[in-house]
Amino acid sequence: MTTLSAGSEPPTRPLNEPTAALRSGLGRPFWRLFTSSGISNLSDGMLQAALPLLAASLTRDPLAVSAMASLAFLPWLLFAIPAGALIDRVNRRTAMAAANTVRAAVLAGMAVATATGAATLSLLYAAAVVLGCAEVVYDNAARAILPAVVGKGRLERGNSLLATAESVGNIFLGAPIGAWLFAIAVSIPFWSNAVAYLVSAGLVLTLAGRFHTPREAPTRMRTDIAAGLRWLMHHRLLRTLMVTTGTSGVLHSMASGIMVLFALENLHLTERGFGIALAIAGAGAVIGSILSPRISALFGRPLAMGLCEAVAAVTTLLIGAFPQQVLGVALYAVSAAAVTAFNVQIVSVRQAIIPEHLFGRVQGVYRTVIWGGIPLGALAGGALGGVIGLPAVLMISGGSATVVALITYTVLRRHRAEIDAAFAIDTAFEGDGPET
Repeated sequence: MTTLSAGSEPPTRPLNEPTAALRSGLGRPFWRLFTSSGISNLSDGMLQAALPLLAASLTRDPLAVSAMASLAFLPWLLFAIPAGALIDRVNRRTAMAAANTVRAAVLAGMAVATATGAATLSLLYAAAVVLGCAEVVYDNAARAILPAVVGKGRLERGNSLLATAESVGNIFLGAPIGAWLFAIAVSIPFWSNAVAYLVSAGLVLTLAGRFHTPREAPTRMRTDIAAGLRWLMHHRLLRTLMVTTGTSGVLHSMASGIMVLFALENLHLTERGFGIALAIAGAGAVIGSILSPRISALFGRPLAMGLCEAVAAVTTLLIGAFPQQVLGVALYAVSAAAVTAFNVQIVSVRQAIIPEHLFGRVQGVYRTVIWGGIPLGALAGGALGGVIGLPAVLMISGGSATVVALITYTVLRRHRAEIDAAFAIDTAFEGDGPET
């Protein structure tokens, strides 16, 4: 998710100095970031459909299919903390470009394997792990860059626009394109993704500016990780949100890990129909990301976030309770809108609160819990699906997540003053200058 073309630009400003350009809007660096992120997100979206469809073409075992989704998120459990420390030590722009280059190489290999008939579940699992490791680095770096580009006062607006691009690329365009291309020839979406990631990596490298934090003295990686962990453990709000949203992530992943099978077997969608369903959900996600700042302004952040999380949970329950094509697809779109709006809000809160020089490490620990639980939830959903049926898993997932949403709202309401104060501190730096 990044961008830019270098040129004769003003010199880089300190990280805590607002600029005239940013005071009047999001600034040129953000719009370059926004444009470039679309390419990477489109590739992500194509994989969102192509990988589970490839798994489903190799086996119809729910546990085996959910294992692919689980392995894709496993690096968040094993690698997020050291990756976060790495992000705080290196140029975040370079880290993003390197991660996308690795993804391009892996997908080129998958394209060759599918074209020659050599694709196996073992190969797919290995690719999912490597792609997941690259995603950890890329996503941590991308999150760390945004506060420096737009300032804390515009974080939710910036995240809203980036989430819109992500939804359009990941779901509205990328997912149906990936599904349709898969139906034509299995290897085509993998070739396309490899090229897209390479283009995105090249664009990231043109992003001018300093995107690493100064270090007063050399430190050991272990010391850096410990500092980030101590800061998070002493921050009551983020520590509590890490537990509640992590639990919610596990519950929702029980449903998402088997969603492709639920769509094919219980909603009786074809592969192309599944792509259309993802496109409709993508439209919902776009609407949710656009409306997120307005929802926060209307209800206040605590209530807005609680409502969005609750809606996402309840719709999941209803999809399982009423497995009908039209209703299921419509509810899936509503769920996508609520999930995206909540994600925009919660990541903005973290970006506003976490100090810039600690962001990679704290984010790494935080997302180890949040994303690290997703493989466990996906495996649990697959295992339960084979015993009690797929609709029942969705109902259990949605009902339990509704309770967690109420707890999250209670936590946010208690800390409303702290959240508002964090957003009031508006710092940014202009990323148009040459790196020094």
